[in-house]
Amino acid sequence: MKVVAIGGSPRLNGVSNYLIDQALGELSSRGIETEKIVLNQYKIGFCQAHSDCASFSECQQKDDVPWILEKFATADGVIIASPVYFGTVSAQIKAFMDRSFFLYMHGRRPQPKCAGLIAIANRRGHEETVRELRKFVRSPEIEVFIIAAATGERDADPRAQTELIEQAKEMGRRMAEILSASRS
Repeated sequence: MKVVAIGGSPRLNGVSNYLIDQALGELSSRGIETEKIVLNQYKIGFCQAHSDCASFSECQQKDDVPWILEKFATADGVIIASPVYFGTVSAQIKAFMDRSFFLYMHGRRPQPKCAGLIAIANRRGHEETVRELRKFVRSPEIEVFIIAAATGERDADPRAQTELIEQAKEMGRRMAEILSASRS
């Protein structure tokens, strides 16, 4: 069993990346293999909306998205985290979401057994961001765990977010339970 986390924050030491680490730590401690991919560390171009996308055997852009999509598409569980920018997902997450269109055009729909969605705002927009992330993880058959919060400060100290940290750990524990049960 493997969980792939997709981080959409450019701040490596920010709250959303820290919460990913907390959830993944719980998963790892329960024997679940994990991988964290912070999109800002890779080359990710914008979708070019090729009208004949389905006719290509591979995406025409030569960047890091194909291997990231492969990991995302084959994961048993996924975590997607985004800070809130202008009331919605970060540009990094939006670009990744748009590029996943290639999977759908080729009849591949990710089928994780569970998902964790994390949306962290300064003041507001976290509910709207979760709605966007929820559209991306559309399957009604999977259990989705959500952390959506406003920290109330622009550069919040991740380690001071004790309630959110506990929610992230609980997310990891519950995802591990689902994945472990599916092994049997």
